[in-house]
Amino acid sequence: MLKIKEAIVVEGRYDKNTLSQLVDTVILETAGFGIFKDKEKLALLRKIAEKRGLIVLTDSDGAGFVIRNHLKGALPRDQVKHAYVPDLFGKEKRKRKPGKEGKLGVEGMRPEVLENALRRAGATILSEEGEKAGPPPLTKADLFACGLTGGQGSKERRQAFLKKLDLPQHLTPNAMLPVLSALYDRESLLEEMKNQ
Repeated sequence: MLKIKEAIVVEGRYDKNTLSQLVDTVILETAGFGIFKDKEKLALLRKIAEKRGLIVLTDSDGAGFVIRNHLKGALPRDQVKHAYVPDLFGKEKRKRKPGKEGKLGVEGMRPEVLENALRRAGATILSEEGEKAGPPPLTKADLFACGLTGGQGSKERRQAFLKKLDLPQHLTPNAMLPVLSALYDRESLLEEMKNQ
């Protein structure tokens, strides 16, 4: 598994599932064309791009390029890298028939194709399988220990904490973990959460 510094932006959850088997980094979804109306998500993408950089990885069809071009205009160019998958024709296993253009999306790509696309885009590889990685990521147990989940008033404390960090307050605990890990150092964040 590749540990990558930059966060990766994909179109949907199936792309995210495929990529999460290959890379260890934060993977965010645009919800397809939903990104056009989601100002909070765009603000979050900008914040993560500023902190650790972003790699945009969309399908090679027309819709993927519309989303990619929207992100090109909405995000700082010097903080965003673009990874491209090749035009391969076929259909994903979960679908009954191929997409409109007949091309495979990110979810249908073999792992080596995705890895090559990320390396060509200039992804910063921090470690590869077998190498010692950095500090462990935040866990749900950390959130629980800090009173942000699973207890009386935890939802309110979590929302106040997200507001304090200038993050979307509707983030669920599961969605919150990778975002916090992408933006903050684990030790200082744990200290900050305990003081919440």
